Amino acid sequence: MHVENAQSNRLRQRLHSAKQVYAATAKLAVRNILRQKFRTGMTLAAIMFGVVSLVLAGGFVADIFIQLGETIIHSQTGHLQLFKQDFLEKGSRYPERFLIEKPEEIASKIAAHPEVDAVMGRMYFAGLLNNGRRDLPIIGEGVEPNKEARLGSLLKIVEGQQLRDQDTDGVLVGQGVAHSLGLKPGDSVTLVMNAAEGAMNTLDFRVVGIFQSFSKEFDARAVRIPLAATQELMQTKGANQLVVALHRTEDTDKMLARLGAEFSGTSFDLRSWRTLSDFYDKSVQLYDAQFGVLRLIILVMVLLSVTNSVNMSVFERQGEFGTMQALGNRHRDIVRLIIVECTILGLVGALLGALLGMLLALVISTIGISMPPPPNANIGYTAFIRIVPATVIGAFFVGFIATVLASVYPAFKVSRIPVVDALRQNV
Repeated sequence: MHVENAQSNRLRQRLHSAKQVYAATAKLAVRNILRQKFRTGMTLAAIMFGVVSLVLAGGFVADIFIQLGETIIHSQTGHLQLFKQDFLEKGSRYPERFLIEKPEEIASKIAAHPEVDAVMGRMYFAGLLNNGRRDLPIIGEGVEPNKEARLGSLLKIVEGQQLRDQDTDGVLVGQGVAHSLGLKPGDSVTLVMNAAEGAMNTLDFRVVGIFQSFSKEFDARAVRIPLAATQELMQTKGANQLVVALHRTEDTDKMLARLGAEFSGTSFDLRSWRTLSDFYDKSVQLYDAQFGVLRLIILVMVLLSVTNSVNMSVFERQGEFGTMQALGNRHRDIVRLIIVECTILGLVGALLGALLGMLLALVISTIGISMPPPPNANIGYTAFIRIVPATVIGAFFVGFIATVLASVYPAFKVSRIPVVDALRQNV
């Protein structure tokens, strides 16, 4: 019992002694930092530059992902799509073979979920659009106009107006189609296509508007007509797809899992907008790779800048460290002092950098950054800097860890200088 008490007392004494040592080291480190104002300012500037760069770059890339995703959702795909199995692989050639019978009943079932904003049917077709002078091969969508107008909030109407439910003979044409056929709102066109049974069918339409979407290729061949007109041309009451629009994009994965369970074991396939948009996934992979390289470059810059600053500071203080060793301090005490100094600098610099980065992000976002159209796109956009907690925390730790790592080599190097050589620096 007495042995255990003695060991416990010795352990407490050691812990108390260690606390005193680190408290004294931290106090001395703070004094040294405040004493060397120029070196401290240079080191803090290097750390803050790296952290601010990471916060701004990460927020910019996050905004690209969000805006690109919302553009794809609200101009083309919706959040979720339900269709017959194999429709994606074969439906573009034979859409009449992949029809959903009684789409209204299924749409009502999906719309009963509180997360769902709207469910709309679509039917796809291919045909010829004739303006009285020439034909143009087109791909068409039969849509529910009022619902699509709500979903397609990022589908820009450059001339005329949006297609509405009452426009039973109206057609909305892509900008490329309008340019190829010389169309303007009010013009009459004839749509020629094959019905589901293979018979040729035609119907006259009036151009109500010209749209511009995210994709040039889509605009060059696409037209939209009311779903009822498409069903009349195709001589069917079905639909190829049910497009689900949600109140919040964040609910996509949850609703994909829930509806996937409901339609499990049926002939239907359910996909999210990310699966349907190969362009988005490739863009995310590209920007992730670029941001990873940028993060590595900034980490190396911070390491080199801080290492240079710490090296200069440490070797200018050789005489000081020689005096400390002459007074009985050991090599590890010198190493500890330098690392503690850089740890404090890293904490302060990374914290100030994170705060400054968030402040700059807010200021820049109030103004916006005018961006040109992305590749294969028509529409430019205004970019912002998003404050992403994970990015800010990651930038903080990059700045902090880089500073601590940068101090290790100079600390060990200067601690190994013989006392006599170090003391000569005081002469």
